[in-house]
Amino acid sequence: MRRALWLGGVLLNGTALAAPLPVYELSLQDGHFNPPQLAVKAGERFKIVLKNIGQGPAEFESTPLRVEKVLSPGVTTFVVIHPLQPGVYPFFDEFNPHLPEGSIRAD
Repeated sequence: MRRALWLGGVLLNGTALAAPLPVYELSLQDGHFNPPQLAVKAGERFKIVLKNIGQGPAEFESTPLRVEKVLSPGVTTFVVIHPLQPGVYPFFDEFNPHLPEGSIRAD
């Protein structure tokens, strides 16, 4: 029986494994985002856990990030975002275009 020991993203038998992604939570409620801005580390992949706590459908959409996710009421899902250059990346809820956008700030 072959065994391996996990040590910080690498198995001691030489097999590399991916390190866990940083995770950020974002709630969507009837067109409002909480928090309205996520601060992330530039150059690092990350996961956003999306929770629709509103009464109707919600959408997390960002043109510059090339991501779109529709959520029914009560649904929790996630998106993985590729490493970003420093800057601000807007996102919005297409079901509520009259409400303020949210953003991701990569530093």
